[in-house]
Amino acid sequence: QVRLVESGGGLVQPGGSLRLSCAASGSIFKINIMGWYRQAPGKERELVADISSGSNTRYADSVKDRFTISRDNVKNTVHLQMNSLKPEDTAVYYCYVDSTNAFRRFDSWGQGTQVTVSP
Repeated sequence: QVRLVESGGGLVQPGGSLRLSCAASGSIFKINIMGWYRQAPGKERELVADISSGSNTRYADSVKDRFTISRDNVKNTVHLQMNSLKPEDTAVYYCYVDSTNAFRRFDSWGQGTQVTVSP
C-alpha cells in the first residue's frame, strides 16, 4: 500500500505562481517515476510533467519553460513549480508514482488538488 499526500493547490491570478508537492510513503523499495497529471472539465487527463529516478524529465509542450519538476529522493517527494500561470492551466492536478517493493511494481495516484487561475 502506497500513500500519496498532495499539497499546494489553490487560487492564483494569471501570471502568478504555485508550488505543488507530493510525498509518498508505505511499501516502497524504490520510486522509479514521479509526476503530475491534470484534468480540466470536458478534457481528458494529460501528463504535465514527470521525473525519473535518474532525474530525466518530461514536460507537456503547453507548460515547457514555465513549469519545473524536481524530486527529493530522501523524502520521497516530488515538487512542481508553476510560474507564469495561465487560465488554461486551471484543472485538477494528480500526483502519480511508479514504485517497486520487494515483489512487484505499483502505480499510485493522489486524490487530486485543484488549481484555479483566474483574475
